[in-house]
Amino acid sequence: MAQQTRATGALVNFIASTSFGDIPADALDIGRRCIADGVAVILAGSTTRASEILRSQVREDGSRAESTILGRDSFQTRAASAALVNATSGHAHDYDDTQLSTTADRIFGLLTHPTIPPLTASLAVGERLGVSGQAMLEAFLVGFEVECKIADAIYPTHYKQGVHTSGTIGAFGAMAAAAKLLKLDRAALAHAIGITASMSGGIRVSFGTMTKPLHVGRAAFNGVTAAELAAKGFTAGADALDGQPATGHLAVTIRPAWRSCRPA
Repeated sequence: MAQQTRATGALVNFIASTSFGDIPADALDIGRRCIADGVAVILAGSTTRASEILRSQVREDGSRAESTILGRDSFQTRAASAALVNATSGHAHDYDDTQLSTTADRIFGLLTHPTIPPLTASLAVGERLGVSGQAMLEAFLVGFEVECKIADAIYPTHYKQGVHTSGTIGAFGAMAAAAKLLKLDRAALAHAIGITASMSGGIRVSFGTMTKPLHVGRAAFNGVTAAELAAKGFTAGADALDGQPATGHLAVTIRPAWRSCRPA
């Protein structure tokens, strides 16, 4: 029987305990396809004016060269900034894959765009750390699953009232991927979740502008930053996904769920 637990603890346990060997073969196949698709839309989006402006902004920061900004005018910068630009490029044309809802209460039947935040986070942090392809794929799929399960669990009003799920929930996917590569322990993971919850954002009023893909870029940036801060000992509330005890507004069921998230 599935075990019910508080959401933050469930997320911590999943990120900390999941290994490459736990991932089913079909999920690995889907994950590789999502990576290929994700890199393709990043390259396509790197030609947009939004990506050009953002690359110029990041260049002005003069950050250390550790992770690659992909596509046109490629260069290296710090991992979080590389994730920011690559993720913005990845959503610039709005062609990145989508998580489809299995219930009728979601607008357009969609939940989030699950690939780009954890992909750009795992590429950026993985490059900085020099990890293997297997470690990068493991981190990506852990982040992908985290993003999909939160998007599936959260109330539909989150999106219906004007919040852009790919920006808010995407940050948790990026955080989980980065945290997996950084090997955060359970205490640090809880803090990383709290930092992410405090940083995530995005409003649908910006749909149709350059800021819509920036939501996904900031999700990747915020997720990487949250994991990096937690790795250094930065703290946050340890139960950020659970809210006040009396409300119990988000519950997570612990069960194998890899097949719940497939690209459209």
